[in-house]
Amino acid sequence: MSSVVFTEHATRDGHLVGEIRLDAERSLNALTLEMIEAMQPQLERWKEEPEVVAVLLRGTGEKAFCAGGDVVSLYRSITEDGGSDFPERFFTHEYRLDFTLHTYPKPVICWGSGIVMGGGMGLLSASSHRVVTEISRLAMPEVTIGLYPDVGASWFLNRLPVGTGRFLAMTGSPVNATDAVHLGLADRCLKSDQFEALVNALTGARWNQQGSIDAHGVVSRALRELEQAARAHFAEQEAPVRGAMALIRELMDHDTTEQTVAAILAVESDDAWFSRAQKTLAHGSPVSIALIDEQLKRARYMSLAEVFRSELALSVQCCRHREFPEGVRALLVDKDGSPAWTYPDVASVEQYFIDELLASPWEQSPLASLG
Repeated sequence: MSSVVFTEHATRDGHLVGEIRLDAERSLNALTLEMIEAMQPQLERWKEEPEVVAVLLRGTGEKAFCAGGDVVSLYRSITEDGGSDFPERFFTHEYRLDFTLHTYPKPVICWGSGIVMGGGMGLLSASSHRVVTEISRLAMPEVTIGLYPDVGASWFLNRLPVGTGRFLAMTGSPVNATDAVHLGLADRCLKSDQFEALVNALTGARWNQQGSIDAHGVVSRALRELEQAARAHFAEQEAPVRGAMALIRELMDHDTTEQTVAAILAVESDDAWFSRAQKTLAHGSPVSIALIDEQLKRARYMSLAEVFRSELALSVQCCRHREFPEGVRALLVDKDGSPAWTYPDVASVEQYFIDELLASPWEQSPLASLG
């Protein structure tokens, strides 16, 4: 049975709204290669079908839209199938799917309710209309598993207010709906019980007006009305990132990565959100922390296609080194919470090692055709 469900909702004026539902509730809808390979051709078909006016993307259950990529399968391919090309295939297909969504000609509404991490953030950030709810928790926590924020994060984290993207990446900090919209990581705050109302608004809308279809306008109007109805619900939601913006900017304004890490860890704070950020940073992979700083610096002026090619090379290289599988083992496989990181701290991480990870393993990228 497929772990992705495709549905076509008929509108009252004869059009269709395509729905993609990630259907792996037990794994919090973690993205598998099978799911990615099913979604790509369906999106290509809907792109060419004139009666399909928009695409709706969501996850099964209330806990998560998508908690990330299937890193346990990546771990097993690395540790049990030495020399396997699975990591290259997985990341190539995942990033191609993300790029397809980023450049899709029709509206893509992502219902980012619940947990949205890693690969889920890639899908959300690539969608034209990004919806979050009162239970949304967005994060790129790859620092905890010896990886780095990928799926286009080198693009969207670099577009956050000065220093904020680096801080969120280095600390794996969660972002709620109010902060997500404030930072530009999401577009609309809706209540988690408004999904059916959204579907009804889309299917009841008039898509064909005066002989042409303004699909993005129809979607925006539907979301705007629902957001206005939900506004009071978010009036009291805390915004810890917004509250810490001045502090974050000051902490990220240092000359070296190790100075930045030391500054963050030295802060004395009673704020639960910031204390959690410090704890994650203190226990995170030193290699990941160094990689995050360097990758974001190198990707700052890259095009979207260049970002995905750069991330593909780096992700494949990370799968060829022990840091990433060791992080997955400690957090998700053996679950002992005690990863044996390659380096004891960020100051010990050697630049030549980071440069090797950032070097492309191919003469021509498998994503050479993007862009």
